Amino acid sequence: MNDTLTRGVRVLVAPRYIAEQSEPARSHYLFAYQVTIRNESDDTVQLLSRHWIITNGEGKTEEVRGPGVVGVQPKLEPGEQFQYTSGCPLATPVGTMHGSYQMVTDDGEQFDAVIGPFRLAVPRVLN
Repeated sequence: MNDTLTRGVRVLVAPRYIAEQSEPARSHYLFAYQVTIRNESDDTVQLLSRHWIITNGEGKTEEVRGPGVVGVQPKLEPGEQFQYTSGCPLATPVGTMHGSYQMVTDDGEQFDAVIGPFRLAVPRVLN
């Protein structure tokens, strides 16, 4: 599990390989990742948008940007958390993801909550 803290916003990511929806013979590997965003600060914060950087095992990078996550822009009071699951297809059995969530406090102060790098890997592919 990946665990990153930025200005009191903790982002935890737990990736897993989805074998039943992958087709290795066609270079299609599907991964899911569960994200928990926990507000450990004293301020109310809202997630405005996301920025992901996805790199496959051959070094090919793709960037994904968009409003909110899974169709929402959650607002978190101090001590609250939001959890969601999403997916990522790769053409290789190994890759990485990292990025940030663009956040805003009730006072209008914007900052990026870092999503630290985490590995996407088919089990037993790496030693």
